[in-house]
Amino acid sequence: MFRTRERRGFRAPAWRRPAWAALSCVVVALLAPPVLAGNQQYEPMTASVRSALAAAIADDRSAPEPRFVSIIEKVDWLSAMSARLPRKWKPDYQQRVEFLKSVRYEAQRAGLDPHLVLGLIEVESNFRRYAVSSAGARGYMQVMPFWTDVIGDGDTSMLFDMRSNLRYGCAILRHYIDQENGDLFRALGRYNGSLGRPEYPNAVLKAWKKWEYRLPPAKVTELGRAGAG
Repeated sequence: MFRTRERRGFRAPAWRRPAWAALSCVVVALLAPPVLAGNQQYEPMTASVRSALAAAIADDRSAPEPRFVSIIEKVDWLSAMSARLPRKWKPDYQQRVEFLKSVRYEAQRAGLDPHLVLGLIEVESNFRRYAVSSAGARGYMQVMPFWTDVIGDGDTSMLFDMRSNLRYGCAILRHYIDQENGDLFRALGRYNGSLGRPEYPNAVLKAWKKWEYRLPPAKVTELGRAGAG
């Protein structure tokens, strides 16, 4: 199952760093202001669905290199998104770039809009890596530990690892969207464990709009010139 291995541009998983450092981060996260943290509910699923989800979180052992139209878009997108991330939890620029590239990569891998995923993370954890909800949901995308038994190997510690958490979260959201035949509003309700209530879907949809990105006209012109050349 998916494990983040040490590679250039990646920090070691939390369980491989000093225990006191991980513990201190958890304590800080618990003391942070509450957000609409997730509480996904376990629902029986067929063996084929379980297998598909397990495959979706399988480790492809590749560096997170998301797709961009051009190097111009890549540089501008990373710069624009980095400026929007909260410095309290992401003070280092390289750390922000690593996070953003991973979000975009995992979102694209799951067939999701990266800006939707950023909006969901903001609502779920406010970008806190070690966030833990009252229901026990963990990490950036507030994944419930039961998912590691259903489609993983039962190792809940991986939910505090950036790549693992993002991959689980994106795969689960994709699963709910498919389950709801493309109805994002209902899928978000399922993701949060609040199906039938509007507060969470509305909050994520609002955050999604805030994170939307379009290449500035000047950059579009520059891209056109580069293509013509």
